[in-house]
Amino acid sequence: MDRNSNSYIFIYSIIMVVVVALALSFVATTLKPKQEKNIAVEKKRNILSAIHIESSADNAELLFDKYITKMLVVDVQGNPVNGIDAFTIDLKTELHKQDAERHLPVYIAKIDDGSTKYIFPLYGKGLWGPIWGYIAVNDDMNSVYGTVFAHKGETPGLGAEIETKEFQKQFDGKTLFNSDSVFVSILVLKDGQTGAEEHSVDAISGGTITSKGLELMLSDCLKQYMNFFTKNK
Repeated sequence: MDRNSNSYIFIYSIIMVVVVALALSFVATTLKPKQEKNIAVEKKRNILSAIHIESSADNAELLFDKYITKMLVVDVQGNPVNGIDAFTIDLKTELHKQDAERHLPVYIAKIDDGSTKYIFPLYGKGLWGPIWGYIAVNDDMNSVYGTVFAHKGETPGLGAEIETKEFQKQFDGKTLFNSDSVFVSILVLKDGQTGAEEHSVDAISGGTITSKGLELMLSDCLKQYMNFFTKNK
């Protein structure tokens, strides 16, 4: 066949496309299990961070099995739902469902001092994209033990500061309910705003939209667990 002919070029192009597609498909299939494991390990590290347990990719699974004693799935009424693996639930997907169809994961941890912590996932929207995290509360179902937040594309030095320990440690010891047992969540206040100290933290300087997105995330996600809080206080 004449290598300068249109037919040769056309056939050659088709063969190359097929070969490359098969190669990419093989690589994607081969790497998928490893990618899924890496995602699961990162998720376990974040859950552990909410209870102030530092971990690495090497020991995260071991520490997760040590400290996370139980994983539950509940509905919006706070009732347990059987037959669903809490770890596989995508909160973003659940938040778009009708209340009656929503499944909510709860992670229960027992830390070294013997106390029990309840860990809840969070998902919301920042300035440039999604933000997410976990919040751990004490067994009074009110006071915060720890938090961890992450983001996809917030501005470095501004909204991205939600990932820093300095920002996150502000939440330790804050309370979700007021003295009348009314849910108030936690406010993220910028300069000039005031709020009850036990229910508020300082916003990120220059990261107002991300801060308010995080405040809304906390309120919206924790509201889903109100009946669970009530039943387990």
